Amino acid sequence: ILMSRIDRLPAIPLIASDPYLSIWMPADTMTQTDSIHWSGPIKPIRGTMTVDGAACRFLGAGCEPEAALTELRVSATQTALISEFRGVQLETRFITPALPDDLDVLSMPVTLVTFRASMLDGAKHDVSIQLHLSDRFCYDGEIRPAMTSAAMTLDGRSAAWCGQSTQKPLCHSGDHVTIDWGYLYLTGDGETQPVGDGLQMTAKLTDDTVRAVIAYDDIASINYFGDLCKAWYRRNGLQITDAIHYAFEHFDELLNRCDRLDAEIERDSLAAGGEDYAILTAASWRQVMAAHKLIATPEGEMAYLSKENDSNGCIGTVDISYPSSPLFLRYNPELVNAMCRPVLKFASMPVWTDDFAPHDIGRYPLATGQVYAAVHRVGAKETHPPYYLYPASSSIYDPRGQMPVEECGNMLVMLEAAVAYGADDALVRQYRPLLDQWVRYLLTYGEDPGEQLCTDDFAGHLAHNVNLAMKAIVGVACYGRLIGDEVYIEKARGMAERLLKKIGECGNTPLTLDGQGWSMKYNLLWDKVLHLSLISEAFYASETKSYLARMNTYGLPLDSRADYTKSDWLCWVAALAEDMDVRRALIAPIARMLRETTSRVPFSDWYDTKTGRFVAFIGRSVQGGLFAPMLRL
Repeated sequence: ILMSRIDRLPAIPLIASDPYLSIWMPADTMTQTDSIHWSGPIKPIRGTMTVDGAACRFLGAGCEPEAALTELRVSATQTALISEFRGVQLETRFITPALPDDLDVLSMPVTLVTFRASMLDGAKHDVSIQLHLSDRFCYDGEIRPAMTSAAMTLDGRSAAWCGQSTQKPLCHSGDHVTIDWGYLYLTGDGETQPVGDGLQMTAKLTDDTVRAVIAYDDIASINYFGDLCKAWYRRNGLQITDAIHYAFEHFDELLNRCDRLDAEIERDSLAAGGEDYAILTAASWRQVMAAHKLIATPEGEMAYLSKENDSNGCIGTVDISYPSSPLFLRYNPELVNAMCRPVLKFASMPVWTDDFAPHDIGRYPLATGQVYAAVHRVGAKETHPPYYLYPASSSIYDPRGQMPVEECGNMLVMLEAAVAYGADDALVRQYRPLLDQWVRYLLTYGEDPGEQLCTDDFAGHLAHNVNLAMKAIVGVACYGRLIGDEVYIEKARGMAERLLKKIGECGNTPLTLDGQGWSMKYNLLWDKVLHLSLISEAFYASETKSYLARMNTYGLPLDSRADYTKSDWLCWVAALAEDMDVRRALIAPIARMLRETTSRVPFSDWYDTKTGRFVAFIGRSVQGGLFAPMLRL
């Protein structure tokens, strides 16, 4: 197995396909408790092993004795557990084929599972395993609805499925919700059948590896401006059974490809930031992928839609895509275009009359128009009106709740970065009038932003935000690159010169243009990685070194207003450092937080630098920002 040993994470990824199919084990061992959905509800996956008639648990809660967990390995695409009981060692692997170079496979909601036994004492043993999946996967809340299930045969293999008797696809939207429709499938080498509360596979373990595929048919994935769209792999008529068939037909090939990807990510991580950094990328890859859904639009194009987990549930949030983009720029920049496409489509609709970019395109899984700053309020599971159908005279958004400079800068940067890293420029040509409008906004209001929200909106409104001014500067420069006009790059350089006259070039730069406080200058990442030449190398050396004196046990605070930090932005400023010792010093406390935090949640990007406990934000896609140092390779 090509993956580094990780003895401890606050939560271990098991199944990670999309925001609804994202299941984790929130414990040090795999038998202390049951697995959960990222948002907290219990979604049990249970595994038992029987050795010569004696049963033990190697996964999940239960009454059987616990097998000893002797090793845990987590890589970008895989989690491997090594358990021992009565002279038998069991290796269990959960593999998510989140392959960025194969978007059909990436979009398939399948998890590959393998079981392999070896005899530690040299004796012969009668060994079998049971894998049990709860039908809680198929409904939201604690009240179990009427369920239905059946066994079947797929390509000669034993299979079973379960789901609600009455199906209501896309029947809710919100944040802390799980899917309330669709069907769970379990197929494997053993005997698979429905049981009272889910699906179960039983298999004898001999010298061969036993294989299983866990899959989920969500029927319809996203309401995309009125069209009920399916996952990308289904665009030409494939069904969930085709995905299961593909997974088994290519099982060994997929494992080998995952091994190679894991090794590549580990090599890149060690080169970009060292061993602690490799822990961060291994812990975040599947989380980032599972916070998105890749669909085919009605036009047959890709839309890659994030869910704003543990925040407000928004779909396609621009300032969520922006921090996540480094991972995709490194491994498939077309996915950055696929993030931008839905936003550009919505911004072209009559209802969007503002001269700046939108914040989002709806609330997951309903991409039916921006909900952030909407005057119309709805409940946690109620649906917003179909804003995309509203006429231009509707006035449905509160201007104070918008993020004008933030989102204009984000969109221009993402579009240029995608092209710079090899993506097609068709979106730029198609939506040029919008980009012209957004750069005008940055030139008018970006050099000294008024009292506005930025992506760190949890900190509240802030006037004269230096970081926001820096975003405007790189946004203008990126626009110039996009359209091939040096005039705009020179405008950006002029903005940068005037900024440095206000804040200085000797480190410890302020939070605001009037000299108050201090902050990380994460938005300057693009000056470095896109070689915009806006600001001198001397500035970056002094600025990044000045952060070291402000470090707490678990990292550098976001700014002078509080002790909390954002792990994504921390990795962005680490990427600014040419000095590898400085870079490693900025990264190491994040890995320490993972090893020591008492918060049993998937990798939180917003946590306290003194206690290591998460403040909020669980399982979010923004951890793609942890891959920023790789953009310096």
